[in-house]
Amino acid sequence: MFEWTLLVIAGLFEVIGVIGIKRTAEENNLLNNIMLYGGFIVSFQILLQVMEWIPLATAYAVWTGIGTVGAAIVGMLFFQESRNPLRLLCILGVIGAVTILKFLE
Repeated sequence: MFEWTLLVIAGLFEVIGVIGIKRTAEENNLLNNIMLYGGFIVSFQILLQVMEWIPLATAYAVWTGIGTVGAAIVGMLFFQESRNPLRLLCILGVIGAVTILKFLE
């Protein structure tokens, strides 16, 4: 279970990196670059450790799923991105797929 907790943490740091990308695109400053590079560096380091226990395909799919859903939610909440019902359904589909992968492992 510990490795799955680490994988979720890695995914959350990926979201921080993605937020850093968006913020750097809007205003290129030190804080935004720290979010961008720091988020991804920490995320990749944790993902690297997780792959000692969880197979590559599963770990990568779950990690990118967390990043995708997290980025979509952050975009809707903080960057006024679309909340189209079909988009929300797709986000639920990603969550469902990631959940199933975890239980198939």
